[in-house]
Amino acid sequence: MRRTGWVFVLFLVTVLAVIGPPARGVEDGGAAKAEPPDRWTEVSFLVGDWVGEGSPDSGRGEFSFRFELGGKVLIRRSFAEYPAMAGHAAFRHDDLLVVYEQPGQLELAAIYFDSEGHVIHYRLVTPASVGGVVFLSEPAQGSPQYRLAYDRLSDDAVEVRFEIAPPGEPARFKPYLAARCHRKRPA
Repeated sequence: MRRTGWVFVLFLVTVLAVIGPPARGVEDGGAAKAEPPDRWTEVSFLVGDWVGEGSPDSGRGEFSFRFELGGKVLIRRSFAEYPAMAGHAAFRHDDLLVVYEQPGQLELAAIYFDSEGHVIHYRLVTPASVGGVVFLSEPAQGSPQYRLAYDRLSDDAVEVRFEIAPPGEPARFKPYLAARCHRKRPA
């Protein structure tokens, strides 16, 4: 009996050695891979409708973030209305920001369009502060560089900052505009 037990164990070890470990999928080349992080997690706090805080005599604005195309892109639609002031007529600014995944890239990318004809290409950079996101434009010879930041103050409040660095001086960002915004309450 003892000999039969050893023969069975030897047979089992031989079979397992020939068969080898369980096969891995072809899609991962046979190497174990960790699941990639969900790139949308860091921007998902922005999903919803937002309104700027402030007085009507200094202007007003709203924006919304929505996932579209089956969750493949995040779209921001935004507007700001400014009253007439000394030497300036009242005007409205509208813009669109499309955030998307670039194949083979770890960072999300974005492209911005506005009613004044501006087009800005951004990449999402991980900020030093937890809970916010920063979009940084690609540097271009002879053009300013732009930084658009959303600092999460709470689940229902953000601070939005838009900054510009002069051409050739990417470290010298200066504020262009900043606003505190809160999540719109359902009607």
